[in-house]
Amino acid sequence: MSSGTTVIDGAHVVTVSGAEYPVGFIVVTDGRIAQVGAGPAPDIAGAERIDARGCVATPGLVNTHNHLYQWATQGLFADNTLFEWLVGSYEMWHRLDADVVADTTTAGMSWLALSGCTTASDHHYIFPSGRGDIVAAEVAAARAVGIRLDLARGSMDRGQSDGGLPPDTVVETTAGAIDATAAAIDAHHDPSPASMTRIAVAPCSPFSVSRDLMTEAAKLARTAGVRLHTHVAETLDEHEQCLAEFGCTPVEYAEKLGWLGADVWFAHAVHLSDDAIARIAQTGTGIAHCPSSNARLGAGICRVTELVGAGAVVGLGVDGPASSELTGIAGEMRQALFMARARKGPQALSSRTALHMATLGGARVLGRDAELGSIEAGKLADIALWRVDGFGHDVIDDPVVALTFGPTPPLERLLVGGSTVVERGELRTVPAESAAAAGRSAHRALVKEVSR
Repeated sequence: MSSGTTVIDGAHVVTVSGAEYPVGFIVVTDGRIAQVGAGPAPDIAGAERIDARGCVATPGLVNTHNHLYQWATQGLFADNTLFEWLVGSYEMWHRLDADVVADTTTAGMSWLALSGCTTASDHHYIFPSGRGDIVAAEVAAARAVGIRLDLARGSMDRGQSDGGLPPDTVVETTAGAIDATAAAIDAHHDPSPASMTRIAVAPCSPFSVSRDLMTEAAKLARTAGVRLHTHVAETLDEHEQCLAEFGCTPVEYAEKLGWLGADVWFAHAVHLSDDAIARIAQTGTGIAHCPSSNARLGAGICRVTELVGAGAVVGLGVDGPASSELTGIAGEMRQALFMARARKGPQALSSRTALHMATLGGARVLGRDAELGSIEAGKLADIALWRVDGFGHDVIDDPVVALTFGPTPPLERLLVGGSTVVERGELRTVPAESAAAAGRSAHRALVKEVSR
């Protein structure tokens, strides 16, 4: 976190926790929000002053589900179903190594920062044997970019020979996956409120892991005091496979294995019954809603209106770049709005509900709402300033509508713990040219491996 004091003056401040100040200020001291209120900012000697007139100030956006390694395989299998896309993609992904992951993390996290993201959860479940310390490479690359990483250390132990989708070369043994996940927690998990790195336990999905891995993962997470994450109910194919193999729906299967609760979040959750929605809400289980990826893969439209209406904890996620090419987290607010309204009409989702999902909702999904997700005194100074006084946005009187309904406004400033990561649309940590070059390098490395 930064030291010293920064004063943000003249912005339309949207706290998300309740109050809005059409002309307001935020005082940041030693990386935390010290004051927020209406009117002109106080005069504080020696403070850095940011003139935020013409900007809307929001909490930094929280991305609750991603696969950063997929930056290297964007644009492939563009017209395939999820299962077909996975089978083709595994032929490239099982060649990942620590260098490729460092490069994809640099590119992907930089792209997220430029879209207003201050905290990102990455679900990484590809760990080919003998390819270096992939977790350490990802953690180091994320720290260089400067936004918070919630690394959901994934795993798979059902290869093709056991009826799973992934090739046998990319899966781990059950014991090996649990041991490696425990090691990642020991080495990298920081539970402190200002943490830049947290680790979650995250078996990939019901069709790529065994029952034993799911149950042992839950035991590990609860013993270590970390969170649980997996994919659930993304496609009808998965729904039908669960019925055929386990005699129950994906959510029912998860509940049987102890995978519902306030320490759990599911990615996608597209195909949910009314009963499943009720159970998710009752248990406090979080949902990472990924509208662009669900549309790109033709998986369906999440019943987010019903989830929110039931009181479920819902955040937004961009999913992997290979199933949601170049998607930034800010744009997912618009996608969530439009897809909900396409299903249920113009009152299905409001602009402020979409912003809530992208901020405080996402922080709740990741178990970090005590320190992130709203602009309140005492919380970490993860703040985005969006310029809404430019061509086009300047004719929309409601700045939250300007932010969520149209193209994403220019990002004037992005603070993480009070430190500037983006200023006037440019990265101030990793040069954008270097991030882009890292992404190209990762792509070429995988393509070269496949062509051998």
